[in-house]
Amino acid sequence: MTSVETVSALERRLNAKIPQQAVSSQVAERLKRIGKTAKIAGFRPGKIPGRILEQYYGSEARREALGDALQKSFVEAIQAQSLRVAGDPEFTVKTADWNADEIEYSATFEVYPEVVIGDISGESVVRSTHELTQEDVDNTISTLRKQRATYAGVARAAQNEDRVVIDFAGTLDGKPFQGGEAKDYPVFPGSGRMLKEFEAAIVGMSAGDTKSFDMTFPEDYHGKDVAGKKVTFQITVKSVEAQVLPEVDAEFAKSVGIADGDVARLQDEVRSNLEREVSRRLKGRNKDAAMDLLLKVARFDLPRSLVEWEMHRLMHQTAEEMEQRGMMKKGAQLPPELFRERAEKRVRLGLILADLAQKQEIKADPQKVRELVEDYAQSFEHPEEVVRWHYADPSRYQELENLALEESVVDWVMARAKVTEQAVAFTDLMGN
Repeated sequence: MTSVETVSALERRLNAKIPQQAVSSQVAERLKRIGKTAKIAGFRPGKIPGRILEQYYGSEARREALGDALQKSFVEAIQAQSLRVAGDPEFTVKTADWNADEIEYSATFEVYPEVVIGDISGESVVRSTHELTQEDVDNTISTLRKQRATYAGVARAAQNEDRVVIDFAGTLDGKPFQGGEAKDYPVFPGSGRMLKEFEAAIVGMSAGDTKSFDMTFPEDYHGKDVAGKKVTFQITVKSVEAQVLPEVDAEFAKSVGIADGDVARLQDEVRSNLEREVSRRLKGRNKDAAMDLLLKVARFDLPRSLVEWEMHRLMHQTAEEMEQRGMMKKGAQLPPELFRERAEKRVRLGLILADLAQKQEIKADPQKVRELVEDYAQSFEHPEEVVRWHYADPSRYQELENLALEESVVDWVMARAKVTEQAVAFTDLMGN
């Protein structure tokens, strides 16, 4: 007799039995296969007596056969009950006697929740917009020039955007502290590479000047010895160098990838790249806004097993990335709990998207998939090869379909919620 108990909102317990014969026949089959290649001193492979095989491999064969039988019985039972299982079941074998006619077991598992998405027609959502301007293009070219700037010595006081070479020494309660001293150290006032107060103290100083000043480190400063504490710095300016920007000419155009040095083509390339990047970032912002709205109105319990699986997936992914960057030793572990909040959000969104796709019949538009891959491919030297690469592998194509589905869901939300358009400044959008 098979029965299913409700343990909690999502947890279920299946109670069932499997015939002993279903396990014992598999044990015999496994031992027979093992006997063909097994190596036991005193016996030739294929000629090992059954009782010897049982002695050496019986426990392993029974464990594997029982595991397969339990899994098969469980799948048949949940299919008969039309249950959607989330995660893996936990089996408990209740029968201790291996010679019993039937083996009784229970399987505890979770089911997928019934997703309830509330009415969004009365909810507000912001759609971010930005119209690319020539000023945006000019500012981007200006940034490219600054990235290729050189510096020349000047006989004047230091200003923002200069390179100022200094010696400095800091003291805490009259004593030097670790990392508080350097010689011939280049500082770029106004760049934000060092603490704002430190950079500001240099502005107005000339080569040969020395001065002392007090400053307080932020409470969250990475150097715990000085975090939140007041220190005294003495600075000596060795040289002041002004920024020299390259002219926007053929040589500059070549330095940023325009092979023939055509300055007009440089403008076109920058505008084209910015249009793609602006579009990508606007889509990202608007997707976040739509997903946040869905998270707000959706109500359902989360399967613990799915959240824990996602926590561990994020943990391993982060650890691998940190290893590759040299930020963590190979094999070191991160606490899974660090990823709980992100995992819960990802699982919740995944269930919401799957529910919308099914109930609202929202699908990934093949044309939208094509646009996504073609837009992405434009960043490469041979776009057509990148397009073929994505279409050649079903798993890569599936990733694009998922992105296209998300865009379709964003369109669905924006078509039903109260939308307010908001223009975003270029610097805010690009994160400058």
